[in-house]
Amino acid sequence: MSPRSRDDERLAGAEIAVVGAGFGGLSTAAYLADAGANVTVFERNEHPGGYAGRIERDGFRIDTGPSWYLMPEVFDRFFGHFGRSTDEFYELTELDPLYEVVWKDGDRATMPADREGQKALFESYESGAGDRLDAYLDDAAEAYELGMDRFVYPSRSRLRDMIDLDVLRSGRALPKLRTMDDYVGDYFDHEKLRQIAEYKLVFLGGSPYNTPAIYTLMSHVDMNLGVYHPTGGIASVVDGMADLAVDLGAEIRTGTPVTAIEPSIAAAGPKFEVEVETEGGDAPEADRFDRVVANAAPTHVERDLLPDEHARREAYWESRTYAPSAFLLYFGVEGDVDLDHHALVLPTDWRPHFEEIFDDPAWPDDPAYYVHVPSKTDPEAAPEGHEAVFVLVPLAPGLDDDPATRERFRELVLDDLASHAGVDFRDRIVLEESACVSDFREHFNAPRGTALALSHTLGQTGPLRPAHRAPGVEGLYYVGAYTNPGIGMPMCLLSGEHVADAVIEDVAGDGILPPVVPTSTLR
Repeated sequence: MSPRSRDDERLAGAEIAVVGAGFGGLSTAAYLADAGANVTVFERNEHPGGYAGRIERDGFRIDTGPSWYLMPEVFDRFFGHFGRSTDEFYELTELDPLYEVVWKDGDRATMPADREGQKALFESYESGAGDRLDAYLDDAAEAYELGMDRFVYPSRSRLRDMIDLDVLRSGRALPKLRTMDDYVGDYFDHEKLRQIAEYKLVFLGGSPYNTPAIYTLMSHVDMNLGVYHPTGGIASVVDGMADLAVDLGAEIRTGTPVTAIEPSIAAAGPKFEVEVETEGGDAPEADRFDRVVANAAPTHVERDLLPDEHARREAYWESRTYAPSAFLLYFGVEGDVDLDHHALVLPTDWRPHFEEIFDDPAWPDDPAYYVHVPSKTDPEAAPEGHEAVFVLVPLAPGLDDDPATRERFRELVLDDLASHAGVDFRDRIVLEESACVSDFREHFNAPRGTALALSHTLGQTGPLRPAHRAPGVEGLYYVGAYTNPGIGMPMCLLSGEHVADAVIEDVAGDGILPPVVPTSTLR
């Protein structure tokens, strides 16, 4: 029995290529195939997932990218659209505690999953902060509902999308256009409580000092909605999405890098020739498609894949604020590692680290970082008697990361982990890999080696992000973290839905209207 959610043949006969099998590409492929299109997904790597890769070796299974499963209702909504459910593809465990915070002054705290425990934790740092947490999380829930219902679930990347009563009714969100740190300061004075409220901005590629307070919604995401772990890691979610797309009729060709996208306007509408690299380095193969969806960095598409006569917008992309890159360490460790499933290791003053990311790029001397030990929850992550460990340090994009610099920083991080978290496993490492700025640049064509995409600054939030329809190339679309609604697995799922809707609209002859802001115009 076909898993299609309805008898939908609006794209019957359309040949559509999807370049890249990240979350956005897989989501797009599923929606387009469900609408009747013949979909071919080209992925340069051996596994789908994009940044959400995996290390599988010697009994270890470690996610190489995203590791927080948040906003479960977005995943439920995605699979439910096709008459399926998440539990057909992977098993979820709700975490309690949600995470651990280790401050470098010797203080440690764990965040309970229940509200009363959260309030008690806040109250222990500041009198009255427990009750103010109720008010803050109510405010965060309102921001979430407002943002999701009026700006995220609907696709609002063009002028007509903003002419809507729901948008006009959203004026109460205007106070949240000031910075997150300023807004959170209205609720909590204690620096550690502000850090707990603000750390989620790293997921959005921003800082508390350059991200608008509408993203208080992220506190609702973890403290109200919960934090989960899929057995087998995020890679199991990728596998589920890929299996679904194939069930719906899409073809996924891994190990197949796209080397060129050649548009030509034919009498029957836009046509594209997509060239792919062949095994053995022979002459590239080429297939023709009616439309192309790129789940790749737009800078790469415009600079490397499109012909020279098409606009590259180099000055525009150069002027963007990019989300951080990262220094990543992946370890297989013999014995126990005394940290929770998710752990944040923070200096009591983290402003210098953010300044070294966004204002004065440099390798941090006193880094804030994240440690993930999935084997605390998931037996598939490591062999018996071992732990899988993932360490992420946000860095300024564009830093030079030669081998000597990376080795020095590795030692700094491991020294810091031993000194401040009491965790030193250097003599027990049985597996080790790493990634950094140059790896993101080389393996994902990421501008400046960003590990995420465009940061969620005020000028790059919501409809102010690049639109899905590529400017000047009819029939070419962008999907994923560089576009609306933005960074993160749930947002990329929704991005795929929005792009599929745009394709359907354009095929029906009702598309191609001017984008709402200059982020989608030629420059």
